[in-house]
Amino acid sequence: MEQQHRAVVVGAGIGGLTAAVALHLRGWQVTLLERAADLAPVGAGIALAPNAQRALDVIGLGDRVRELSAWQGDGGMRTPDGRWLARTDAKAAAARFGGPLVLLHRATLVDILTSALPEGVVRTGVTATVTDPGDDHRPARLTVSEAGTATGTDIEAELVVAADGIRSATRGTLFPDHPGPRYSGSTSWRVVVPAPGRPFAPHETWGAGRLWGSQPLKDGRVYAYAMAVAPAGAHAPDDEKSELLRLFGDWHHPVPEILAGVDPDRILRHDVHHLPDPLPAFHRGRVALLGDAAHAMMPSLGQGGNQAVEDAVVLAHHARSAPDFTPGRALAAYTADRLPRTTGIVRRAARTGALTMLSARPAVALRAAAVSAVSRFGPGLALRGFDGICDWRPPVDPAPSAHDPSRVS
Repeated sequence: MEQQHRAVVVGAGIGGLTAAVALHLRGWQVTLLERAADLAPVGAGIALAPNAQRALDVIGLGDRVRELSAWQGDGGMRTPDGRWLARTDAKAAAARFGGPLVLLHRATLVDILTSALPEGVVRTGVTATVTDPGDDHRPARLTVSEAGTATGTDIEAELVVAADGIRSATRGTLFPDHPGPRYSGSTSWRVVVPAPGRPFAPHETWGAGRLWGSQPLKDGRVYAYAMAVAPAGAHAPDDEKSELLRLFGDWHHPVPEILAGVDPDRILRHDVHHLPDPLPAFHRGRVALLGDAAHAMMPSLGQGGNQAVEDAVVLAHHARSAPDFTPGRALAAYTADRLPRTTGIVRRAARTGALTMLSARPAVALRAAAVSAVSRFGPGLALRGFDGICDWRPPVDPAPSAHDPSRVS
């Protein structure tokens, strides 16, 4: 019986961990396989919008995330010299979308998710390769190899969840003709540093082919991120702190102060890739793709991790309890729910990313004038760009919570 109701999750990122928790709560025997030697998160901060928080409500973790909300006042969009183009109020955003935007360190979110899993579910230092996706009449098969070993062990599962990232080997196995990820033309940096001495309002600042964001965390630190147009694979000739100082060192407060507190060895730099060509489906046989493996997007809407969390909860909803699982019907329903939604968000993120990376001076000036003009009509118009994204609700009601006690399961 253990083998009959087994779900194997490949990849212990945010989406994989959420899927493991959601399936465990549905009664599946879950095994989560992670290639890395441990779960120390590769990343800095993550923004969880109300849509992802409502998905986490389904697995009983939404309120633990909301408790970490640090954005209480106003914020908005600025120019490099400090001029405000648009103001956004935290209360207006919460009222429009039913909750706050929560910035937290990825390590904190990983801890929250792993705390909801039984001991022994997560196995690290393991490589998993799908060798047969299975179908309604036979299980999926994987070859699992421990780090440093030349041979692997074959295992079977009723359900395989591939959350193995933008370079997903599973996606390549299921859909070998898909072109895969494409370089967006931009590179990104992320850091977490102590808060500067002088206070500041959360902001995102758009320059010519460059972007900077400074966001407070609940623990008093600051999550800062940056993007710039760059050739693929480029690196600083000296170190990445020097590169950030060259690009952003003369921008408004608190950018110089944040950069002064950055440890060069703790700066994360990654080229930004995405999947502008949608997959034909998010499943094949008994294997489902989620998160970046299914629909990697530019970070311009801050929805990459949020959509992975949505995927996980929707997948568990359709998988239902293990004895009732029929892969053809359940995973087709998962694709039908998730493919149109995420395809639209990938495209919106690409359009917004192109807008933020405008470099020509006339285009940058026109962009600033347009944003400023829209903001004069109030924060509601600026927030309207997230309609249809942040107001999403999961296909099942979350358990009652202090955040929204009127909701019932």
